[in-house]
Amino acid sequence: MIYDAAVIGAGVTGAHIARELSRYRIRVALLERSHDICMGTTKANSAVVHAGYDAQPGSKKALLNLAGARLMPQLCAELHIPYQPIGSLLVAFSPQELPMLEELRLRGETNGVPGLVILNQEELRRKEPNISDEALAALYAPSAGIVCPFELCFAAVESAMDNGVTLLRNFAVDAIRCEKDAMTICAGEREIRARHVVNAAGVQGAEIAAFIGDHSIHTVPRKGEYLLLDRNVGHFAKHVLFQCPNEMGKGVLVTPTVDGNLLVGPSAQDTEDSEDCSTTTLALEGVTRTAQKTLPALPVRGCITSFAGLRAHSETDDFILEFSAADSRMYHAAGIESPGLTAAPAIGAYAAKALAERGGFALRDDFNPTRRKPVRFREMDNQERRALIAQNNAYGRIVCRCETVTEGEVRDAIRANGGAVDLDGVKRRVRAGAGRCQGGFCGPQVLEILCEELNLPPEGITKSGGESWILSEKTK
Repeated sequence: MIYDAAVIGAGVTGAHIARELSRYRIRVALLERSHDICMGTTKANSAVVHAGYDAQPGSKKALLNLAGARLMPQLCAELHIPYQPIGSLLVAFSPQELPMLEELRLRGETNGVPGLVILNQEELRRKEPNISDEALAALYAPSAGIVCPFELCFAAVESAMDNGVTLLRNFAVDAIRCEKDAMTICAGEREIRARHVVNAAGVQGAEIAAFIGDHSIHTVPRKGEYLLLDRNVGHFAKHVLFQCPNEMGKGVLVTPTVDGNLLVGPSAQDTEDSEDCSTTTLALEGVTRTAQKTLPALPVRGCITSFAGLRAHSETDDFILEFSAADSRMYHAAGIESPGLTAAPAIGAYAAKALAERGGFALRDDFNPTRRKPVRFREMDNQERRALIAQNNAYGRIVCRCETVTEGEVRDAIRANGGAVDLDGVKRRVRAGAGRCQGGFCGPQVLEILCEELNLPPEGITKSGGESWILSEKTK
């Protein structure tokens, strides 16, 4: 069989391109090198829906940031993704930084960002009581917000698969043969053929392009480290709080999350290692010091975990969305860094339209834009809970006490299209293990459920794929 389109990379960009392609009467494959989706840049980012005031006018970043932010409320409603339009504040701490607020306000208005206004010190303090005394003013962007980055990816994949897309995991592309009637994509002994290929491989994007002799993609992995604070300090900031940006990006931010935590970060360090997601004491201490410039009393003792991610920074400082000059059957969606999460739905539509025009794809009349609403037991009232348990008593057994996650929700996360296959996959989908104890209590129960659902022995279950085995062997 020859697919009409194959998307390489099941992060948030590839997921939304695949979903948009599923609107057409074509065969689509979504290829992921890891054992699970959402394993690259998407699993470690700031989860911010950016307003779009900082991208250079006329750039793809500016165009697609604004379009993505406008799409986000409806998309999240269709796919039942947590989203909160809480607004953002870009804070100036010195007289020298004040002109930047005005510059970015004007740039944002040029980009079409609504409602931008500069707040004075008194107005800023009313919005953020814990802000530093050194904060002089802030650019307020009411259209900014926060979203669940994991569900933005999982829901798109689930929706794409509901509409006929084939997901192939553990498909680490190591060669592409450009043949007359199709491109053959190889992953070890596995092969598939497709008439069009989308390169949405994140930090591996240049490597994928090189397989067809295209050396035009120049990106560098940029590492960012974060701290996640407990939900009992999540109220400490009410908006997404930015400092004035620098040449390495938007800098260290402090933001609430849709789940009630407080997120601090990221650092920014260019690296040659496209696999290194380790955290370092030095970088995290730097993140803390910088964040305390915004919130001096930031309760970092409430940190429950830290993590790092890599984003592909392009030397052009813009998204690369174009057909390859080496072979126009490949479409590049590369260099997708901030505001890539915000822009993902718009990038999906932009790329799918380009491919449809090139391939002559016809729209379907039976595309289903919604997915089944997932159960979120912790958000239900007692009457709703009783009714749910009456239908299925698995929802009456709490697995994760920290986050009030039930056995039924864990099983749903595994059974869904593109479902979880390890402990971290369950954690990202339903938050079992995402709370204060970080899986210390619920981990063994989640492992047992994974064994039952996947028909695997306990020693076949990993924390996050690869060789991250939970149990190595039986001792008795």
